Amino acid sequence: MGEIETDYLVVGAGASGMAFTDTLISQSDADVVMVDRRHRPGGHWLDAYPFVRLHQPSANYGVASRPLGRDRIDEFGPNAGFYERSSAAEICDHFGRALDEVLLPSGRVRFLGQTDYRGVDGGRHHLVSLLTGAQTTVRVRKKVVDATYVESSIPSRHRPGFEVGAGVRMIPPNNLVDLDRPVSDVTVIGAGKTAMDTCTWLLDAGVDPERIRWIRPRDSWLFERTYMQPLALVAQFMQMQAHWIEAAAEAEDGGDFAHRLEERGVFVRIDRTVEPDLFRGATISLGELESLGTIRRVVRKGKVRRLEQDRVWLDGGEEPAAPDELFLDCTAAGVRAVVPRPLFEAGRVTLEYVTVGIAPWGAATVAAVEAGRNDDDVKNKLCPPVVFSGSIADVLGLVYAAMSGLVARVREPDLMAWNEGCRLNPARGAADHLDDTRVADAFASMMTNTGRALRNLKQRAPGAAAPLHASS
Repeated sequence: MGEIETDYLVVGAGASGMAFTDTLISQSDADVVMVDRRHRPGGHWLDAYPFVRLHQPSANYGVASRPLGRDRIDEFGPNAGFYERSSAAEICDHFGRALDEVLLPSGRVRFLGQTDYRGVDGGRHHLVSLLTGAQTTVRVRKKVVDATYVESSIPSRHRPGFEVGAGVRMIPPNNLVDLDRPVSDVTVIGAGKTAMDTCTWLLDAGVDPERIRWIRPRDSWLFERTYMQPLALVAQFMQMQAHWIEAAAEAEDGGDFAHRLEERGVFVRIDRTVEPDLFRGATISLGELESLGTIRRVVRKGKVRRLEQDRVWLDGGEEPAAPDELFLDCTAAGVRAVVPRPLFEAGRVTLEYVTVGIAPWGAATVAAVEAGRNDDDVKNKLCPPVVFSGSIADVLGLVYAAMSGLVARVREPDLMAWNEGCRLNPARGAADHLDDTRVADAFASMMTNTGRALRNLKQRAPGAAAPLHASS
């Protein structure tokens, strides 16, 4: 059994763990040990379905110290007119290179792959190699960083919540690229972005939409991709922020907030005849919406309970199944709903969302706050957790947490300067575009409406007035 010492033990080397560590070592002289059950950094991207791409531009993803992609606007294909979105392979390569070319060469980061964190006992943290069984204890001088608390649930590592009868042909979307025989009839199960990606991929690959059945018990509110663009197109992102704050100042509840953003073009939905009750922050283009709208066989009888070779059993009844029908399980939750806890506590940092989406930006923000402040209660006021429950009914609480944290950090000159220069910040450089009336008008609107929005949200969002403290 070996023993090592470090300032920070980071458990999890996915997007959040990598972004946190990258910023922490750039903003402090800390020593870090990273541990992950996988052999390389990248987290769930190492197990993602092969046709997945980022929902947001690559320009705002990864670690802050090095670019992901070439900050290029695509000229052709379904993403034409938008900033490039990296594939899973490109993202994994980015994190691998960040480890090999930035973190390890710093001399202050050690990475232990294929290693399981087994908890703490008597002030010593226990690690076990999943390859050799070797045990290591770690003495942590400052804090353990839990980068797994909001870990995504993904199809390839997910167990469906329904029964699957003998002989049923069901696979995760990962296996679509390795089919041993052609698709005739296919049923996509799930209401989230994975199901949307899978349906879009099938359609783009030439599958007749009449051969696709989509079991979609609920619908989602989605960001329209036009408004999520950075850099040269940052005016569009600033317009989104202004609309977001205007809606927050006026909304009576989550549904009202969503409809106000839909009126402004920021939020969209697949079927305008159906009232969505989900929100997980996913982004989609109008072209993708149009494509998904060609799938007419949408089943809304609740969740699947059992699959048989000739029948699908659902909460609200049953549906026939065709011979040799292919079922695609897209029911993994993606962003998990968690119980919010203080991010900063004695001896511990829990990485949670502190921004609306873009997990690496949020994790890097947490690292900048950890490096620049000493009092955990002060840090928690700067980083209230932003919780994605999955329900649009809870969105006002999410908006309040995100806005109050951002306003608190803007009031700190060092954090504001760091954020303005951070590659992961989608609004980076917006102040350089004040000659664009859209940007100037957006800034004016945000200044006018931020106070109104916070007061309205504090009144209407359950629990909004109860901040979390390190002593909670």
